[in-house]
Order: sequence, then C-alpha cells, then structure tokens
Amino acid sequence: MKEKYEVSCMKKIRIISFFLVFITYGAQTASLMEVFELATINDPFIKEALANKEVIIESKPQARSLILPQLSSSAIFSDTDINGQSTFQQKFINPITGDETVLTSNTDFIQESETLQWDVTLRQSIFDYGLWMNLRKANKTVAQAEVDYLSAEQDLIIRVASSYFSILASEDTLEAEQAARQAIEKQLDQAQKRFEVGLIAITDVQEAQAAYDQSIANEIIAKRSLATAKESLRSITDSYPGKLKKPGNDLPLIMPNPQSENDWVDTSLEQNLTLMSAEVGVEIAKSEIKIQRSGHLPTIGMQAARRDTDTDSFRADSGGTLSPADSENINDGIGIQMTLPLYSGGQVRSRVKQAVARHRASKEKLERVARETTKIARDSYLGVISGIATVKALQQSVMSSATALKATEAGYEVGTRTTVDVLDARRRLFSAQKNLAISKYDYILNILKLKQAAGTLTVDDLEQINSWLM
Repeated sequence: MKEKYEVSCMKKIRIISFFLVFITYGAQTASLMEVFELATINDPFIKEALANKEVIIESKPQARSLILPQLSSSAIFSDTDINGQSTFQQKFINPITGDETVLTSNTDFIQESETLQWDVTLRQSIFDYGLWMNLRKANKTVAQAEVDYLSAEQDLIIRVASSYFSILASEDTLEAEQAARQAIEKQLDQAQKRFEVGLIAITDVQEAQAAYDQSIANEIIAKRSLATAKESLRSITDSYPGKLKKPGNDLPLIMPNPQSENDWVDTSLEQNLTLMSAEVGVEIAKSEIKIQRSGHLPTIGMQAARRDTDTDSFRADSGGTLSPADSENINDGIGIQMTLPLYSGGQVRSRVKQAVARHRASKEKLERVARETTKIARDSYLGVISGIATVKALQQSVMSSATALKATEAGYEVGTRTTVDVLDARRRLFSAQKNLAISKYDYILNILKLKQAAGTLTVDDLEQINSWLM
C-alpha cells in the first residue's frame, strides 16, 4: 500500500509540474531560448530525426554480424510405436509321395523406439567481397545519419526563430493597423464635425470614411495572420505562446565576420551539413555498385558440424522374445565450401545497372545541393549587409515620418492641409514603424541562416540573439 501511495504521489507531482510549465509559458513573457527549449522536447520533426538516426545506427552491427562466426544448433526428438504382424512360409516335401506342402505362420510383434538427435554447426565466411563492401557502406550510412541529425538540430533552430519572429512581426502589424484605425476613426469624427459647421467639403468626409473602412479590413487581415503565426509555433512547441520578448531599440548591428562574401561561400561548401550529407550519399551509392558487382565473384566459407543421434528401441513378438536395438551415432565434420555464381537470369547485371544509375543520381543531387548552398550563403550574407542598412534607414524614416506628421497636423489645424494629407502622413508613420520592426527580425534571421549555410550554427548563436531581446 505504501509503494502504491508513493507511485500515485509521484504521478501527481509530474502532472502538476507539466501544467505549471505551460501555465508559466502562457502567462509570462517568454524568451527565444525558453521557446526553443520547449521545442526540443515537443517538436515531432526532431524526435523523428532522432529515431531515424537510431534506426540507421543499427545497420552497422547488423552488417558486421554477417562477417563474424555464425553458430547454430538444433535438436529433434521422436517417439515411434509400431504394431505389426510378421508372416513366415515354409515348404515341406513328402519324401515318399514327393508332394510339396506350404505351412504359413503369423507372428504379432510390437516395436517401440525413441530417437534424440542434436547438432551444432559453425559457419565462418573466409572470403565474401560483398559482405565487406556492405560493412563499409553501413559505416558511411551511419556517418550520414549523424550528419542528418545535426542538420535537423540546426533546422529546428531556424524553424523556432522564424516562427518566433513571425509572431512578433504579426503583432507589430496588428498594432500598427489598430493604431491606424483608431487615428483614422478620430480623424473621421473630426471631419464630420467640421463638415457639419461648413468648414470642409463632403469629399473630405468621404475620404476619411473610406480610409476608416479600409483600416478595419486591414486589422482583420492582421489578426488572421497573427493567429496563423501562433499556430505555426504551436505545431513545434505543442502549446500556444503568450507574450514574447522583442528586440530593443539598441539592437546591435554586427557585420558578418569575415566581411567577404566569397569566404562565406567557401566555408559553406566545406562545412554545410546538407552538402556533407549529399557527399556521403555519393560514397554510399558508389559502395552499392561494388556490392552488386560482387554477385559475379566467388565466395569461400568454412563449416564445422557435429551431429549426435541416440536411438533406444526394442522389439517384442507374441512369443515373448525381446530384441533390444539401441544405437548411438556421432558425426563430426569440417570443410571448406566455395560457391561460384555462373548465371542468375541476368539479375546481377540488372542490379549493377540500377546501382550505377543511383550513383549518377546522387552525383547530380550533390551538384544541386552545392549550387543551392552557394545561393543561400550569398543571399544570407547580402541579407545581413542590407539588413543593417535597412534598419538604419528605417530608424531615420520613423523619425522623419513622426516630424512630418506633426507638421501636417499643424497645417490641418490652420487650414493649409486637408484630411487626406493627415491620413497619408499617419499611414507613412505607422508603415515606417512596422517596417522597422520587421527589418530587425529579417536581419536576425539572416544572421542565423548565414551560419546555417556555413554549417556553424549552434545553440550558442541562439543564446546570443536571445540576449538582444527585452
């Protein structure tokens, strides 16, 4: 009873702890690292990648086992009962008359026997080129699985960061649209009052009404985008996010190191994990060709065996005669066997052609991945460079738009500017603020994508980004 009570308490503690994690995640402001840690536990893709790696790792001991000695044994026990009748005929010749007489006699008998047979067989491959090539292929397959899992970990970092900043961008867009709607609503109210006292024409009111209606539609679209972004992150973390930390106004704008596009491309062509996996894939396909060609080669193996057959039996006839017939046979043997394939209906030749085609396909895949890696590295590098310039330009644009709005509102008060002028000035300010926030997110994502292309992306890079949030 005490053990059951302790187990029940432990289960309750785990359940409470589980819910506290999600309550805290939804109630407090979550950082990028907190979201990532939750993703490492709940993301189905990273779990699938880990399981696939564990599956492939087992191919190596399986391939090695075919080269090691194979020991097997078997045993058979049989119990046989026979109930039968023996018939004997004897010929007698009368010496006087010369007549021949045949006498027949029948004898019933019972025969029982018990046989126990067991054998032990040891087989050892001496020469099998295909088995050794299969082991080499398994080693390369395991290496590829390790690289693919590391690539999946980097991909998780990118997916979490992309979903995280997509939510922030959607929130900024929604806030901008809500602020625009509120400002336009206020402007519409002022325009209606001025029209009522005859200060402006009806066209100004209609312009304000049209802008207000459009702002409502934009707000609805922004809400939908935010819901979609949150659902995207939920598919990774298995929970809806609460409030997320954002980059501060003092976001550091760091140039890539080294500041050379070609250097980043060269590093990517050497260390990119997807490219490395494709390179190993070419080697695997090359090993497969050797494995299939080994179907034309002879194989040599050794076999040693021992067989023991022990039989206990007796035969009893109706006359009571008992005839035991026990026996025991022990057979020991050892030999070398060579097998030389001569013709298999063209199967080996077809498999070789198939393996050659796969090798050619893997080489083309390698070329494709190399070109894509070069493209991503260059694009991400230029994205970081242009991102820094964009953030600086939009910071100045926000200040200029705010100044322009104040001047336009002042002109509207004295009658030198129209309602349309004020609405346009406010749209420019909200648009500049929104674009500034989004440009920061794009700049951060390009930093991560550049390091992913170079194969150097780690959790430490995510922690550095996390330190920029507030």
